Amino acid sequence: MQSIGEDSQTLHNSISVSKLNEVYCKVDCERSIARELVDYFTFEVPGAKYMPAVRNRFWDGKIRLYNQNNTIYYGLIPHISKFCKQREYPFAIDDTIEPADNFSLQEAAEFANTLNLPFQARDYQLKAFTYAVRNRRGVLLSPTASGKSLIIYLTTMWYQSKTLIIVPTTSLVHQMATDFKDYGYKDNIHRITAGVDKITDDMIVVSTWQSIYKLHKDWFSQFDVVIGDEAHLFKAKSLTSIMSKLVDCKYRFGFTGTLDGALTHKLVLEGLFGPVKNIVKTKTLIKQKHLAQFKIKCVVLKYPDSITKGLAKYNYQDEVDWIVTNEYRNNFIANLSLSLKGNSLILFQFVDKHGKVLYNKIKDKAGDRPVHYVSGETNANIREEIRAITETTTNGIIVASFGTFSTGINIRNLHNIVFTSPSKSRIRTLQSIGRGLRKAENKDTATLIDIADDLTYKSRNNFTIKHFAERVNLYNEEEFNYKIYKVKVQDERQLQTNTIF
Repeated sequence: MQSIGEDSQTLHNSISVSKLNEVYCKVDCERSIARELVDYFTFEVPGAKYMPAVRNRFWDGKIRLYNQNNTIYYGLIPHISKFCKQREYPFAIDDTIEPADNFSLQEAAEFANTLNLPFQARDYQLKAFTYAVRNRRGVLLSPTASGKSLIIYLTTMWYQSKTLIIVPTTSLVHQMATDFKDYGYKDNIHRITAGVDKITDDMIVVSTWQSIYKLHKDWFSQFDVVIGDEAHLFKAKSLTSIMSKLVDCKYRFGFTGTLDGALTHKLVLEGLFGPVKNIVKTKTLIKQKHLAQFKIKCVVLKYPDSITKGLAKYNYQDEVDWIVTNEYRNNFIANLSLSLKGNSLILFQFVDKHGKVLYNKIKDKAGDRPVHYVSGETNANIREEIRAITETTTNGIIVASFGTFSTGINIRNLHNIVFTSPSKSRIRTLQSIGRGLRKAENKDTATLIDIADDLTYKSRNNFTIKHFAERVNLYNEEEFNYKIYKVKVQDERQLQTNTIF
């Protein structure tokens, strides 16, 4: 028994932890302490009060990570230790829970050299790989365009065991397999998407989570290594369903560019994969010239009281509907998009009432300039064709939904991104920004244009301007360079011709 603090066997309020399997551990403690642990690991799900299940009183909107049978996710052991330290409870860890492995950064570099990679791994990629091998599990937080797939490749090649790589979309299944081939992997990679056979002798299996989460636990018993890429996108029930079936899978790694900021979300990922490890920040990658220089232009449209007075009592959805269906605003976005130099990605949230409208307006005014439209309805092959075309042009425009192009689509030759729909999502914002950060031969700078609507009336701030304030807080946190352009709209018609920058 590995003890922390005083002798846990002789003290009344001691806590000891032992391993049940690779998913759960057992906590041995008194009932009163168990009740404390239940409270400590109970969290209200963000936005739960708006969910139908909560409104209809089928659920209290809380998630409980400590079970009544005194079990908890293996990855939350560090949080149990923290709980004990806060209360000065003696804490002991059973010998079945192994300490970290000895694996140096030099060993990581030497191993990477044996793989004959087409380029040299960066320092932070080797450090991430070192951390993974030492700890055997964890959530590795590395921004978009930082080369997460190479870290995944190094980790997979090190273990040389049956590996399951889980991704959120079909396009990422193929992209991951392509990346591995580009790095030098010569064996077959089994790709699982809808309708594809799940049985294979291949060492590496790449699958969407949607294709496997309902499979019996016996299927999962073949894997020694599991890797969840873009782990923040997995639906909670599906993720827990998959990870909880991998009871014998010792090596567990989640990769993501960002977390949503909610403690509940972070703890679930940590419980299933292991502690969060920050690999590198976007600002650092820009400074080291691994990513393109980046600037943000925030365009705040300030409407007069004659307009905002009538909107003051709107709820959130009504306000958003008014914004995205405003003809003059959409004309402004179309003109702005066509004025930008280079390839541009115009991101929207609502397909029929906004995305298609914007596409038609831009297309009608574009002349010979190539304009493409992508939403969830667009076939994956067509999306890839559009991506490939954009890599070979310099004046293309892609009008795309956040869901299809904010994650997992790599366009190096992308110069501009335009946010056309209100959002406060931390993940969506950072993932979308990541689309423009990759460097290309004819590109050294990327620009984000963030369009916000100030519908403030007297002392009442509208919903979407509050969301814009949250995005600005995020820009400050990430140390991005941004400038706010305030445009007074005395008459809606001005938006058709207003010159901003």
